Amino acid sequence: MCLAIPGKIVSIDGDVGDVDFGGVIRKANLSMVEATVGEWAVVHAGFAIQIMDEEDAQETIRLWNEVLDSDKTEFN
Repeated sequence: MCLAIPGKIVSIDGDVGDVDFGGVIRKANLSMVEATVGEWAVVHAGFAIQIMDEEDAQETIRLWNEVLDSDKTEFN
């Protein structure tokens, strides 16, 4: 299974940006999207694959946290 996580772009230098994932800053390649500082990007395998609005990003993060915090999560 592949996961793509939303993060907020905090700086851009060429095709690479620093993206904030809840306080953890990671570099991501932004060459596949038109991005500006302050926007939210869905990042998979180090590449921003989509820009999304903050409301959708926050809802996605909330849902992920709900799944991760659930006692009912089962892994096979």
